[in-house]
Amino acid sequence: MTGSERPNVFAGPYVDRLDPPRRDPAAVARALAGPAARIVPVWRSRNLLVGGTGPAACLLPWDEQLLAVVDPAELILLGTFRDQVVFAAELAGESPPALRAQAEFVDLRLTGGALEHDEAGVLAYARAMVSWRRRHRYCGSCGTPTRAEQAGHVMACADERCGAQWFPRLDPAVIVLVTDGERALLGRQPSWPEGRYSTLAGFVEPGESLEDAVRREVLEETGVRTGRARYHSSQPWPFPSSLMLGFVAEAATREIRLGDDELEDARWFTRGEIASGAVSLPTPHSVSFRLISDWYDTGATRPLAEEPGVRLWTLRR
Repeated sequence: MTGSERPNVFAGPYVDRLDPPRRDPAAVARALAGPAARIVPVWRSRNLLVGGTGPAACLLPWDEQLLAVVDPAELILLGTFRDQVVFAAELAGESPPALRAQAEFVDLRLTGGALEHDEAGVLAYARAMVSWRRRHRYCGSCGTPTRAEQAGHVMACADERCGAQWFPRLDPAVIVLVTDGERALLGRQPSWPEGRYSTLAGFVEPGESLEDAVRREVLEETGVRTGRARYHSSQPWPFPSSLMLGFVAEAATREIRLGDDELEDARWFTRGEIASGAVSLPTPHSVSFRLISDWYDTGATRPLAEEPGVRLWTLRR
């Protein structure tokens, strides 16, 4: 599997999300009481990982230890994963609870690319659902507290006169690699470390198609006009609730005129400049890096990831 056929990190059909079974409270209760029940704990938006030869997801049995720190009503059914029924649970407290030896809560952005692909996906799913639920404790229509329904996938207003229901939402963002064939247009934000450049990006606005968002964002940020925009792939990005939609756009003009103050700099880079380490590229588990590397690989003798001089930007704790 090559190119855009490969699933991005955090993506992939690894979890059976059990809809409609999650609509049946009795079935959910039986699943939680069964021997296959496992909990995906989240503390302060961090996932529990265990070390060893490499980081691995730490899924815990539903036992007395977890009952002491988790209200069963707060659990969110994720679905079946590796023949287990998995639930997400947000843990409170100023410091993380000690749930397992040699395990720690880690920001998924730091380690997502090092995890098994299916584990990264289920942890991202848990993080996204916990974040959404935390932000919908109160009804957005009337301010009344909400209650969880459908195993945590619906937050319903407790005031029957209102009756509003709130469902998980995503914030779509276009991630765009603009090329003129031999060069790629990359930009950098003022807050980034020196030398870091990436693809262009922006959120899709109401009443706007994805293709329109691609053209608008590139024009607003760099002054470059684009022609055909080709969809590449997408990536869940639960930090907290984005869906990254990767595109490759053909440049219709080449002059750069920075416009909306989001970028400190934007430049055209050749494949040679990118491979030489002239720029620090996005984290390798991001769709931004996939866009750059797939474009690079079509015109190079070896993959970008194997170039000895390439520099990759990594998050730090």
